[in-house]
Amino acid sequence: MLKDITLGQFFPGNSIVHRIDPRFKLILTGLFIAIVFCAKTFASYALIFGLLLFIVLNSRISPRLIFKSLRAILIFIVFTAVLNLFFTDGETVWFQWKFITISREGVLFALKMVLRIVFLIIGTSMLTYTTSPIMLTDAIELLCSPLKKLRIPVHELAMMMSIALRFIPTLIEETDKIMSAQKSRGADFDSGNIVRRARALIPLLIPLFVSAFRRADELATAMESRCYRGGEGRTRYKIMRASARDYVALVIFAVFLAAVIVLGRFGI
Repeated sequence: MLKDITLGQFFPGNSIVHRIDPRFKLILTGLFIAIVFCAKTFASYALIFGLLLFIVLNSRISPRLIFKSLRAILIFIVFTAVLNLFFTDGETVWFQWKFITISREGVLFALKMVLRIVFLIIGTSMLTYTTSPIMLTDAIELLCSPLKKLRIPVHELAMMMSIALRFIPTLIEETDKIMSAQKSRGADFDSGNIVRRARALIPLLIPLFVSAFRRADELATAMESRCYRGGEGRTRYKIMRASARDYVALVIFAVFLAAVIVLGRFGI
């Protein structure tokens, strides 16, 4: 299950999505989140699905990989659907037993919530799938550069966010190795009640924390040995330049946002 988590991973490529300016990717991701939250009807969700399908196909990233990443949070998706299905009041009741009620409105709302979660995960994951951590750090720093006038350490904050994303796959891989080592010594992480499973995680968490702190110390030492002093006076090997392709993508997302708002306003 841990190997299915692809959050923070970068898959190099030369597709249209890969070539979009990282600054515009961050803006487009924000617009996409706004589009998803503004969607109220199934026609709006159909538009979002078409937009996501277009992005995935043009990114040349395997759809199997995307569905594999969704499998890692399947429990969360099912839990959200069940809560909204059983505890949403509606006029058209299909089933009722004690405090559990299933209505037509509850089924529709649960379906919309599932679609919203899936779209958000896929849409935001495309940002890290198609953007290298270094370019993502530079994009965040450039977009937030006006905050430097308020003495906010923008470069350091962007670097921390980028390093956190970069080390998510590393920590997942380390967790999988520790779990395999503990299982070979007789550890059981799957059986028993919740309390027993929580206690079984203690031999896993302690070496994981030790490994994470050791990696952080090694990274700090490596950065200091290379005379890293933050963003002051720092130059960049690749200079970001916006192109017509980036503005076209921005217009397309703006049109989709307007269309979703209009469809929600008229209940289509």
